[in-house]
Amino acid sequence: MSRTLFIADLHLCQEEPAITAGFLHFLQREAQTADALYILGDLFEAWIGDDDPNPLHQQIAAALRALPLPVYFIHGNRDFLLGQRYARACGMTLLPEEQVVQLYGKAVLIMHGDTLCTDDAGYQRFRRKVHQRWLQRLFLALPLRLRQRIAARMRDGSKDANQHKSAAIMDVNAQAVSAVMQRHQVQWLIHGHTHRPATHPLLVNGQPAERLVLGAWHHAGSMIEVTPEALTLIHFPF
Repeated sequence: MSRTLFIADLHLCQEEPAITAGFLHFLQREAQTADALYILGDLFEAWIGDDDPNPLHQQIAAALRALPLPVYFIHGNRDFLLGQRYARACGMTLLPEEQVVQLYGKAVLIMHGDTLCTDDAGYQRFRRKVHQRWLQRLFLALPLRLRQRIAARMRDGSKDANQHKSAAIMDVNAQAVSAVMQRHQVQWLIHGHTHRPATHPLLVNGQPAERLVLGAWHHAGSMIEVTPEALTLIHFPF
């Protein structure tokens, strides 16, 4: 059966071995028969550079490289520094933050999803700052241990800030969704980031459309399966 799989928001880290084990099982079983695998960001909880010798990164790279199918990656807000060196180690192709893919006669827009959360003005300002290339180059030139400390402080700051934000602010903005789908002239959008798995029917240019949101891998796996017949959000145990 022709099928393409999408995942996001695994937030892999050494402190969550059950999620890592679940992902490896997914790669060995579920992904083997797919036409392609798309990872829509936040594969890792944090990324401080391709030179990080973390054994978990090497384990994941080997598992992805062993897949008999193409793997594609869009950066998330946690792993936006993941570079070509690590992508080559994984055998995966890096994609831009917005990409239209043609799947079984359907044009599907894929993205991480954080750029759709336009009501969170503070986060969008922070995002614009850390996506400046000169600042990224400066950060990556720092010693590894210093980068680790900076990343830890930033994660703690992000958790504190999010505790004081309303749920609505951290979700996508409906006008931003409509605008990006109209710009790319698509009727289907797949993204992650919000950790609110669901399928949302909507209208784009007066035509029926769908926005499908991937879930985070907290206690179970989440994927979207695209076949010639349908786009389906699926949850499964680790």
